[in-house]
Amino acid sequence: MKHTIQSIGALLALGLAACAPEESSPPVREASEPATNRIQVPASVRRNLGIEYVAVERRRVAATQRYAGHFELLASARHEVRTPIAGRVELLVAPLQRVAVGDVLYRIDSLEWRQMQRELGELSTAALVQEARGRATQPLLEAHRAHEESLREAIGVMDARATVLEEMRESVGGQARELAEARVQRAQVRSDLAQAIEQRVGVEASLLELESSLRGTRDRFELALVAASTILSKPAGLLSAPVSSGESKVPLWRSITLVEIRSAAAGVVSEVPVANGVWVEAGERLLTLSDLSQVRFRARAPQSDLASMREGLPSHVALPQRGATADDRVSGLLRFGVEADPQQRTFELFLEPASSRDWMKPGVAGFLEIEARSEAPTELAIPLSAVLQDGLRRVYFRRDPADPDQVIRVEADLGADDGRWIEVKSGLMDGDEVVLAGAYELMLASSDSASKGGHFHADGTFHEGEEK
Repeated sequence: MKHTIQSIGALLALGLAACAPEESSPPVREASEPATNRIQVPASVRRNLGIEYVAVERRRVAATQRYAGHFELLASARHEVRTPIAGRVELLVAPLQRVAVGDVLYRIDSLEWRQMQRELGELSTAALVQEARGRATQPLLEAHRAHEESLREAIGVMDARATVLEEMRESVGGQARELAEARVQRAQVRSDLAQAIEQRVGVEASLLELESSLRGTRDRFELALVAASTILSKPAGLLSAPVSSGESKVPLWRSITLVEIRSAAAGVVSEVPVANGVWVEAGERLLTLSDLSQVRFRARAPQSDLASMREGLPSHVALPQRGATADDRVSGLLRFGVEADPQQRTFELFLEPASSRDWMKPGVAGFLEIEARSEAPTELAIPLSAVLQDGLRRVYFRRDPADPDQVIRVEADLGADDGRWIEVKSGLMDGDEVVLAGAYELMLASSDSASKGGHFHADGTFHEGEEK
Protein backbone atom coordinates (compact mmCIF):
# COMPACT_ATOMS: atom_id res chain seq x y z
CA MET A 1 0.00 0.00 0.00
CA LYS A 2 2.82 2.37 0.82
CA HIS A 3 4.38 1.84 -2.63
CA THR A 4 1.04 2.53 -4.31
CA ILE A 5 0.50 5.81 -2.46
CA GLN A 6 4.04 6.92 -3.19
CA SER A 7 3.40 6.43 -6.92
CA ILE A 8 0.26 8.54 -6.65
CA GLY A 9 2.16 11.26 -4.79
CA ALA A 10 4.86 11.35 -7.46
CA LEU A 11 2.27 11.94 -10.14
CA LEU A 12 0.50 14.72 -8.23
CA ALA A 13 3.68 16.43 -7.02
CA LEU A 14 3.36 19.22 -9.58
CA GLY A 15 -0.33 19.80 -8.76
CA LEU A 16 -0.03 20.03 -4.97
CA ALA A 17 2.07 22.33 -2.81
CA ALA A 18 4.67 20.97 -0.42
CA CYS A 19 3.66 20.44 3.20
CA ALA A 20 3.40 23.69 5.17
CA PRO A 21 4.04 24.12 8.92
CA GLU A 22 1.56 22.56 11.36
CA GLU A 23 -0.62 25.68 11.62
CA SER A 24 -1.20 25.86 7.84
CA SER A 25 -3.42 23.43 5.91
CA PRO A 26 -2.66 21.98 2.43
CA PRO A 27 -4.44 23.50 -0.54
CA VAL A 28 -7.60 21.75 -1.64
CA ARG A 29 -9.61 21.84 -4.86
CA GLU A 30 -12.56 24.15 -4.70
CA ALA A 31 -15.90 22.43 -4.64
CA SER A 32 -17.00 24.41 -7.66
CA GLU A 33 -14.08 23.08 -9.82
CA PRO A 34 -15.59 20.67 -12.36
CA ALA A 35 -14.38 17.04 -12.46
CA THR A 36 -12.15 16.16 -15.39
CA ASN A 37 -10.68 13.03 -16.94
CA ARG A 38 -7.50 14.86 -17.97
CA ILE A 39 -4.23 14.52 -16.08
CA GLN A 40 -1.25 16.81 -16.44
CA VAL A 41 1.95 14.82 -17.13
CA PRO A 42 4.77 17.27 -17.83
CA ALA A 43 8.25 16.07 -18.68
CA SER A 44 9.35 15.76 -15.04
CA VAL A 45 6.39 13.53 -14.18
CA ARG A 46 6.93 11.41 -17.30
CA ARG A 47 10.55 11.01 -16.35
CA ASN A 48 9.85 10.15 -12.71
CA LEU A 49 7.09 7.68 -13.48
CA GLY A 50 8.80 6.27 -16.57
CA ILE A 51 5.80 7.02 -18.76
CA GLU A 52 6.11 5.72 -22.32
CA TYR A 53 3.70 6.02 -25.22
CA VAL A 54 2.87 3.65 -28.02
CA ALA A 55 1.12 4.54 -31.26
CA VAL A 56 -2.23 3.10 -32.18
CA GLU A 57 -1.93 0.57 -35.01
CA ARG A 58 -4.30 -0.95 -37.50
CA ARG A 59 -4.31 -4.73 -37.18
CA ARG A 60 -6.38 -7.74 -38.05
CA VAL A 61 -6.70 -8.67 -34.41
CA ALA A 62 -9.46 -11.26 -34.71
CA ALA A 63 -7.80 -12.88 -37.74
CA THR A 64 -4.28 -13.03 -36.27
CA GLN A 65 -2.83 -16.18 -34.74
CA ARG A 66 0.25 -15.89 -32.55
CA TYR A 67 2.81 -18.52 -31.62
CA ALA A 68 5.90 -18.23 -29.44
CA GLY A 69 9.25 -19.12 -30.92
CA HIS A 70 12.82 -18.01 -31.42
CA PHE A 71 15.35 -17.13 -34.09
CA GLU A 72 17.90 -19.69 -35.18
CA LEU A 73 20.96 -19.55 -37.39
CA LEU A 74 20.78 -21.24 -40.78
CA ALA A 75 23.26 -24.02 -41.47
CA SER A 76 24.64 -22.04 -44.41
CA ALA A 77 25.42 -19.10 -42.11
CA ARG A 78 28.08 -20.97 -40.14
CA HIS A 79 31.55 -21.19 -41.69
CA GLU A 80 34.25 -23.28 -40.05
CA VAL A 81 37.76 -22.11 -40.91
CA ARG A 82 40.20 -25.02 -40.91
CA THR A 83 43.89 -24.83 -41.69
CA PRO A 84 44.88 -26.46 -45.00
CA ILE A 85 48.43 -27.23 -43.78
CA ALA A 86 50.18 -27.95 -40.50
CA GLY A 87 52.26 -25.28 -38.79
CA ARG A 88 52.48 -22.67 -36.07
CA VAL A 89 49.51 -20.32 -36.19
CA GLU A 90 49.29 -16.58 -35.51
CA LEU A 91 45.68 -15.47 -35.03
CA LEU A 92 44.81 -12.00 -36.32
CA VAL A 93 41.15 -11.86 -35.22
CA ALA A 94 39.43 -12.02 -31.84
CA PRO A 95 36.09 -13.44 -30.70
CA LEU A 96 33.05 -11.30 -31.63
CA GLN A 97 35.09 -9.39 -34.21
CA ARG A 98 33.33 -8.66 -37.48
CA VAL A 99 35.22 -9.64 -40.63
CA ALA A 100 34.57 -8.98 -44.30
CA VAL A 101 35.35 -11.09 -47.34
CA GLY A 102 39.10 -10.96 -47.95
CA ASP A 103 40.16 -9.99 -44.42
CA VAL A 104 43.24 -11.85 -43.13
CA LEU A 105 42.18 -14.29 -40.40
CA TYR A 106 45.52 -15.82 -39.43
CA ARG A 107 49.08 -16.51 -40.57
CA ILE A 108 50.78 -19.88 -40.39
CA ASP A 109 54.49 -20.73 -40.45
CA SER A 110 54.54 -24.12 -42.15
CA LEU A 111 57.24 -26.62 -43.08
CA GLU A 112 54.77 -28.07 -45.53
CA TRP A 113 54.66 -24.75 -47.38
CA ARG A 114 58.48 -24.69 -47.53
CA GLN A 115 58.42 -28.16 -49.09
CA MET A 116 55.83 -27.01 -51.59
CA GLN A 117 58.02 -24.03 -52.49
CA ARG A 118 60.96 -26.39 -52.98
CA GLU A 119 58.87 -28.60 -55.26
CA LEU A 120 57.77 -25.58 -57.28
CA GLY A 121 61.38 -24.42 -57.52
CA GLU A 122 62.63 -27.83 -58.65
CA LEU A 123 59.92 -28.13 -61.28
CA SER A 124 60.54 -24.59 -62.48
CA THR A 125 64.29 -25.25 -62.75
CA ALA A 126 63.74 -28.60 -64.52
CA ALA A 127 61.51 -26.88 -67.04
CA LEU A 128 64.13 -24.23 -67.69
CA VAL A 129 66.83 -26.89 -68.18
CA GLN A 130 64.68 -28.86 -70.58
CA GLU A 131 63.84 -25.73 -72.52
CA ALA A 132 67.55 -24.93 -72.78
CA ARG A 133 68.37 -28.45 -73.98
CA GLY A 134 65.61 -28.21 -76.53
CA ARG A 135 66.95 -24.93 -77.83
CA ALA A 136 70.48 -26.42 -78.00
CA THR A 137 69.27 -29.49 -79.92
CA GLN A 138 67.64 -27.48 -82.68
CA PRO A 139 70.94 -26.29 -84.30
CA LEU A 140 72.32 -29.86 -84.11
CA LEU A 141 69.23 -31.15 -85.87
CA GLU A 142 69.60 -28.49 -88.57
CA ALA A 143 73.26 -29.46 -89.02
CA HIS A 144 72.32 -33.11 -89.53
CA ARG A 145 69.75 -32.12 -92.09
CA ALA A 146 72.30 -29.95 -93.94
CA HIS A 147 74.80 -32.83 -93.85
CA GLU A 148 72.22 -35.17 -95.35
CA GLU A 149 71.48 -32.67 -98.10
CA SER A 150 75.18 -32.33 -99.00
CA LEU A 151 75.58 -36.10 -99.11
CA ARG A 152 72.59 -36.42 -101.39
CA GLU A 153 74.07 -33.79 -103.69
CA ALA A 154 77.40 -35.66 -103.68
CA ILE A 155 75.61 -38.90 -104.59
CA GLY A 156 73.89 -37.08 -107.45
CA VAL A 157 77.23 -35.86 -108.81
CA MET A 158 78.75 -39.32 -108.51
CA ASP A 159 75.80 -40.88 -110.30
CA ALA A 160 76.28 -38.43 -113.18
CA ARG A 161 80.06 -39.17 -113.40
CA ALA A 162 79.46 -42.90 -113.38
CA THR A 163 76.97 -42.47 -116.22
CA VAL A 164 79.52 -40.50 -118.28
CA LEU A 165 82.23 -43.10 -117.71
CA GLU A 166 79.90 -45.89 -118.77
CA GLU A 167 79.03 -44.03 -122.00
CA MET A 168 82.73 -43.39 -122.73
CA ARG A 169 83.56 -47.08 -122.17
CA GLU A 170 80.90 -48.11 -124.61
CA SER A 171 81.97 -45.62 -127.25
CA VAL A 172 85.76 -45.57 -127.05
CA GLY A 173 86.51 -48.41 -124.67
CA GLY A 174 88.65 -48.39 -121.53
CA GLN A 175 87.60 -46.32 -118.47
CA ALA A 176 87.13 -49.47 -116.41
CA ARG A 177 89.39 -48.33 -113.58
CA GLU A 178 87.83 -44.86 -113.34
CA LEU A 179 84.35 -46.36 -113.44
CA ALA A 180 85.16 -48.77 -110.59
CA GLU A 181 86.61 -46.00 -108.46
CA ALA A 182 83.52 -43.84 -109.08
CA ARG A 183 81.24 -46.69 -108.06
CA VAL A 184 83.25 -47.28 -104.84
CA GLN A 185 83.12 -43.57 -103.94
CA ARG A 186 79.38 -43.48 -104.58
CA ALA A 187 78.80 -46.45 -102.31
CA GLN A 188 80.86 -44.83 -99.57
CA VAL A 189 78.87 -41.59 -99.80
CA ARG A 190 75.62 -43.54 -99.66
CA SER A 191 76.87 -45.25 -96.49
CA ASP A 192 77.70 -41.85 -95.02
CA LEU A 193 74.18 -40.66 -95.92
CA ALA A 194 72.62 -43.64 -94.13
CA GLN A 195 74.67 -42.83 -91.02
CA ALA A 196 73.67 -39.17 -91.23
CA ILE A 197 70.00 -40.13 -91.49
CA GLU A 198 70.37 -42.42 -88.46
CA GLN A 199 71.99 -39.63 -86.45
CA ARG A 200 69.29 -37.15 -87.48
CA VAL A 201 66.53 -39.56 -86.43
CA GLY A 202 68.27 -40.03 -83.09
CA VAL A 203 68.47 -36.27 -82.56
CA GLU A 204 64.80 -35.87 -83.52
CA ALA A 205 63.84 -38.64 -81.06
CA SER A 206 65.83 -36.90 -78.32
CA LEU A 207 64.12 -33.63 -79.15
CA LEU A 208 60.67 -35.24 -79.00
CA GLU A 209 61.58 -36.79 -75.66
CA LEU A 210 62.70 -33.41 -74.36
CA GLU A 211 59.48 -31.78 -75.53
CA SER A 212 57.36 -34.50 -73.87
CA SER A 213 59.35 -34.24 -70.67
CA LEU A 214 58.99 -30.45 -70.76
CA ARG A 215 55.22 -30.73 -71.15
CA GLY A 216 55.08 -33.15 -68.24
CA THR A 217 57.22 -30.87 -66.07
CA ARG A 218 55.06 -27.89 -66.93
CA ASP A 219 51.91 -29.86 -66.14
CA ARG A 220 53.34 -30.90 -62.77
CA PHE A 221 54.32 -27.29 -62.10
CA GLU A 222 50.81 -26.07 -62.97
CA LEU A 223 49.23 -28.67 -60.69
CA ALA A 224 51.59 -27.76 -57.86
CA LEU A 225 50.80 -24.09 -58.46
CA VAL A 226 47.06 -24.82 -58.28
CA ALA A 227 47.63 -26.66 -54.99
CA ALA A 228 49.55 -23.64 -53.71
CA SER A 229 46.77 -21.31 -54.84
CA THR A 230 44.27 -23.43 -52.87
CA ILE A 231 46.36 -23.09 -49.73
CA LEU A 232 47.04 -19.37 -50.21
CA SER A 233 43.52 -18.54 -51.49
CA LYS A 234 45.07 -16.67 -54.40
CA PRO A 235 44.62 -17.23 -58.17
CA ALA A 236 47.33 -19.39 -59.74
CA GLY A 237 48.04 -16.70 -62.31
CA LEU A 238 48.71 -14.17 -59.56
CA LEU A 239 51.20 -16.51 -57.88
CA SER A 240 53.29 -16.56 -61.06
CA ALA A 241 53.38 -12.76 -61.30
CA PRO A 242 56.90 -11.33 -60.76
CA VAL A 243 57.55 -9.24 -57.66
CA SER A 244 60.62 -7.38 -56.48
CA SER A 245 62.98 -9.27 -54.18
CA GLY A 246 66.11 -7.25 -53.52
CA GLU A 247 67.58 -6.30 -56.88
CA SER A 248 65.87 -9.05 -58.85
CA LYS A 249 62.40 -10.22 -59.79
CA VAL A 250 60.98 -13.49 -58.51
CA PRO A 251 57.54 -15.12 -58.75
CA LEU A 252 55.13 -14.25 -55.96
CA TRP A 253 55.03 -17.83 -54.65
CA ARG A 254 58.78 -17.75 -54.05
CA SER A 255 58.59 -14.53 -51.95
CA ILE A 256 55.90 -15.79 -49.52
CA THR A 257 57.34 -16.89 -46.18
CA LEU A 258 54.18 -17.00 -44.03
CA VAL A 259 50.89 -18.33 -45.36
CA GLU A 260 48.05 -15.83 -44.90
CA ILE A 261 44.53 -17.23 -44.79
CA ARG A 262 41.80 -14.80 -45.77
CA SER A 263 38.10 -14.97 -45.08
CA ALA A 264 35.90 -16.37 -47.82
CA ALA A 265 32.71 -15.09 -46.15
CA ALA A 266 31.57 -12.15 -44.03
CA GLY A 267 30.41 -12.63 -40.47
CA VAL A 268 31.26 -12.47 -36.79
CA VAL A 269 33.97 -14.58 -35.16
CA SER A 270 31.81 -16.74 -32.89
CA GLU A 271 34.36 -19.34 -31.78
CA VAL A 272 38.16 -19.50 -31.48
CA PRO A 273 38.99 -22.96 -30.06
CA VAL A 274 42.81 -22.66 -30.30
CA ALA A 275 45.34 -20.42 -28.60
CA ASN A 276 47.62 -18.06 -30.45
CA GLY A 277 51.04 -19.47 -31.33
CA VAL A 278 50.19 -23.18 -31.02
CA TRP A 279 51.13 -25.86 -33.53
CA VAL A 280 48.11 -27.11 -35.46
CA GLU A 281 47.68 -30.06 -37.79
CA ALA A 282 46.20 -29.90 -41.26
CA GLY A 283 42.40 -29.81 -41.15
CA GLU A 284 42.19 -28.54 -37.58
CA ARG A 285 39.45 -25.97 -36.87
CA LEU A 286 40.88 -22.58 -35.95
CA LEU A 287 37.75 -20.44 -35.74
CA THR A 288 34.09 -20.25 -36.71
CA LEU A 289 32.40 -17.38 -38.53
CA SER A 290 28.66 -16.78 -38.20
CA ASP A 291 26.71 -14.65 -40.63
CA LEU A 292 24.04 -13.26 -38.30
CA SER A 293 21.97 -11.98 -41.21
CA GLN A 294 21.12 -15.56 -42.20
CA VAL A 295 18.53 -16.43 -39.60
CA ARG A 296 15.00 -17.79 -39.60
CA PHE A 297 12.27 -17.90 -36.99
CA ARG A 298 11.04 -21.24 -35.67
CA ALA A 299 7.75 -21.71 -33.81
CA ARG A 300 5.41 -24.56 -32.89
CA ALA A 301 1.66 -24.57 -33.42
CA PRO A 302 -1.01 -27.10 -32.38
CA GLN A 303 -2.08 -29.43 -35.14
CA SER A 304 -5.65 -28.23 -34.67
CA ASP A 305 -4.63 -24.91 -36.29
CA LEU A 306 -3.22 -26.59 -39.38
CA ALA A 307 -6.48 -26.45 -41.30
CA SER A 308 -6.84 -22.69 -40.80
CA MET A 309 -3.53 -21.68 -42.37
CA ARG A 310 -1.39 -22.30 -45.40
CA GLU A 311 2.12 -21.51 -46.55
CA GLY A 312 2.63 -18.00 -47.88
CA LEU A 313 0.14 -16.24 -45.57
CA PRO A 314 1.11 -12.67 -44.50
CA SER A 315 3.23 -13.20 -41.42
CA HIS A 316 5.72 -11.36 -39.28
CA VAL A 317 7.75 -11.78 -36.12
CA ALA A 318 7.29 -9.38 -33.20
CA LEU A 319 9.43 -8.92 -30.14
CA PRO A 320 7.78 -9.75 -26.82
CA GLN A 321 9.10 -6.73 -24.94
CA ARG A 322 6.83 -4.05 -23.64
CA GLY A 323 6.35 -1.10 -25.95
CA ALA A 324 7.21 -2.95 -29.15
CA THR A 325 6.11 -1.02 -32.22
CA ALA A 326 5.80 -1.68 -35.93
CA ASP A 327 9.55 -1.10 -36.25
CA ASP A 328 10.08 -4.05 -33.91
CA ARG A 329 8.45 -6.43 -36.38
CA VAL A 330 9.83 -8.10 -39.47
CA SER A 331 7.77 -9.67 -42.21
CA GLY A 332 8.70 -12.76 -44.18
CA LEU A 333 7.64 -15.90 -45.97
CA LEU A 334 5.76 -18.49 -43.93
CA ARG A 335 6.76 -22.11 -44.42
CA PHE A 336 5.69 -25.36 -42.79
CA GLY A 337 8.05 -27.93 -41.32
CA VAL A 338 8.56 -31.26 -43.02
CA GLU A 339 7.15 -33.40 -40.20
CA ALA A 340 4.72 -32.91 -37.31
CA ASP A 341 5.15 -34.21 -33.77
CA PRO A 342 2.58 -36.97 -33.11
CA GLN A 343 3.33 -37.03 -29.39
CA GLN A 344 2.96 -33.31 -28.70
CA ARG A 345 0.32 -32.84 -31.43
CA THR A 346 2.25 -29.90 -32.85
CA PHE A 347 3.85 -28.94 -36.14
CA GLU A 348 6.69 -26.55 -36.87
CA LEU A 349 6.37 -23.17 -38.57
CA PHE A 350 9.25 -21.25 -40.10
CA LEU A 351 9.47 -17.65 -41.21
CA GLU A 352 12.24 -16.52 -43.56
CA PRO A 353 12.67 -12.78 -42.90
CA ALA A 354 12.45 -10.48 -45.88
CA SER A 355 14.72 -7.92 -44.18
CA SER A 356 17.23 -7.76 -41.36
CA ARG A 357 17.15 -6.07 -37.97
CA ASP A 358 19.90 -5.62 -35.41
CA TRP A 359 17.89 -7.53 -32.81
CA MET A 360 17.51 -10.62 -35.01
CA LYS A 361 20.04 -12.81 -33.20
CA PRO A 362 20.03 -16.59 -32.80
CA GLY A 363 18.11 -17.50 -29.66
CA VAL A 364 16.12 -14.24 -29.43
CA ALA A 365 12.53 -15.09 -28.48
CA GLY A 366 9.49 -13.55 -30.10
CA PHE A 367 6.05 -14.21 -31.50
CA LEU A 368 5.15 -15.43 -34.94
CA GLU A 369 2.01 -13.55 -35.95
CA ILE A 370 0.06 -15.05 -38.86
CA GLU A 371 -2.87 -13.29 -40.51
CA ALA A 372 -5.01 -16.32 -41.18
CA ARG A 373 -7.57 -14.21 -43.08
CA SER A 374 -5.68 -11.58 -45.04
CA GLU A 375 -8.92 -10.32 -46.60
CA ALA A 376 -10.35 -9.33 -43.21
CA PRO A 377 -10.55 -5.57 -42.50
CA THR A 378 -8.06 -3.95 -40.16
CA GLU A 379 -9.11 -2.43 -36.83
CA LEU A 380 -7.56 0.16 -34.52
CA ALA A 381 -5.68 -1.73 -31.83
CA ILE A 382 -3.50 -1.01 -28.82
CA PRO A 383 -1.28 -3.28 -26.72
CA LEU A 384 -3.29 -5.33 -24.25
CA SER A 385 -0.92 -4.22 -21.47
CA ALA A 386 -2.05 -0.60 -21.98
CA VAL A 387 -5.56 -1.52 -20.78
CA LEU A 388 -6.03 -1.66 -17.00
CA GLN A 389 -8.80 -2.91 -14.77
CA ASP A 390 -10.15 -0.23 -12.41
CA GLY A 391 -12.83 -1.91 -10.37
CA LEU A 392 -15.50 -2.98 -12.83
CA ARG A 393 -14.20 -0.72 -15.58
CA ARG A 394 -11.37 -1.17 -18.06
CA VAL A 395 -9.52 2.03 -18.88
CA TYR A 396 -6.57 3.30 -20.92
CA PHE A 397 -4.92 6.69 -21.19
CA ARG A 398 -4.84 8.56 -24.46
CA ARG A 399 -2.29 11.27 -25.05
CA ASP A 400 -4.03 14.55 -25.75
CA PRO A 401 -3.30 15.43 -29.41
CA ALA A 402 -3.69 19.13 -28.57
CA ASP A 403 -1.44 19.07 -25.46
CA PRO A 404 1.45 16.54 -25.34
CA ASP A 405 1.83 17.21 -21.58
CA GLN A 406 -1.66 15.93 -20.84
CA VAL A 407 -3.33 12.51 -21.00
CA ILE A 408 -7.01 11.65 -21.13
CA ARG A 409 -8.47 8.81 -19.11
CA VAL A 410 -10.78 6.81 -21.38
CA GLU A 411 -13.15 4.05 -20.39
CA ALA A 412 -12.33 1.37 -22.93
CA ASP A 413 -14.77 0.20 -25.58
CA LEU A 414 -12.94 -2.97 -26.56
CA GLY A 415 -13.34 -5.83 -28.97
CA ALA A 416 -11.40 -9.01 -29.63
CA ASP A 417 -7.80 -9.54 -28.59
CA ASP A 418 -5.09 -11.92 -29.76
CA GLY A 419 -3.26 -12.15 -26.44
CA ARG A 420 -1.06 -9.15 -27.10
CA TRP A 421 -3.14 -6.56 -28.97
CA ILE A 422 -6.76 -5.67 -28.42
CA GLU A 423 -9.27 -3.99 -30.71
CA VAL A 424 -10.54 -0.57 -29.66
CA LYS A 425 -13.99 0.13 -31.10
CA SER A 426 -14.23 3.82 -30.17
CA GLY A 427 -12.33 6.67 -28.55
CA LEU A 428 -9.22 6.54 -30.75
CA MET A 429 -8.15 7.68 -34.19
CA ASP A 430 -5.26 6.92 -36.49
CA GLY A 431 -2.13 8.64 -35.25
CA ASP A 432 -3.16 8.67 -31.58
CA GLU A 433 -0.86 7.50 -28.81
CA VAL A 434 -1.71 5.71 -25.58
CA VAL A 435 0.26 5.29 -22.36
CA LEU A 436 2.02 1.95 -22.04
CA ALA A 437 4.66 2.19 -19.32
CA GLY A 438 3.34 4.13 -16.30
CA ALA A 439 -0.33 3.47 -17.03
CA TYR A 440 -0.84 1.69 -13.71
CA GLU A 441 0.29 4.76 -11.71
CA LEU A 442 -2.01 6.97 -13.75
CA MET A 443 -4.89 4.60 -13.10
CA LEU A 444 -4.32 4.77 -9.34
CA ALA A 445 -4.05 8.55 -9.42
CA SER A 446 -7.30 8.95 -11.36
CA SER A 447 -9.32 6.20 -9.67
CA ASP A 448 -12.19 7.19 -7.44
CA SER A 449 -11.84 3.95 -5.45
CA ALA A 450 -8.13 3.94 -4.50
CA SER A 451 -7.06 5.43 -1.16
CA LYS A 452 -4.91 8.53 -1.55
CA GLY A 453 -4.28 9.62 2.08
CA GLY A 454 -0.83 11.00 2.78
CA HIS A 455 1.37 14.11 2.79
CA PHE A 456 4.40 15.61 1.07
CA HIS A 457 7.58 16.91 2.63
CA ALA A 458 9.49 19.88 1.33
CA ASP A 459 12.06 17.55 -0.31
CA GLY A 460 9.28 16.04 -2.45
CA THR A 461 8.98 12.71 -0.59
CA PHE A 462 5.52 11.32 0.18
CA HIS A 463 4.35 9.55 3.33
CA GLU A 464 1.09 7.98 4.36
CA GLY A 465 -1.19 9.53 6.97
CA GLU A 466 -1.33 13.00 8.46
CA GLU A 467 1.86 14.92 9.21
CA LYS A 468 2.80 14.96 12.88
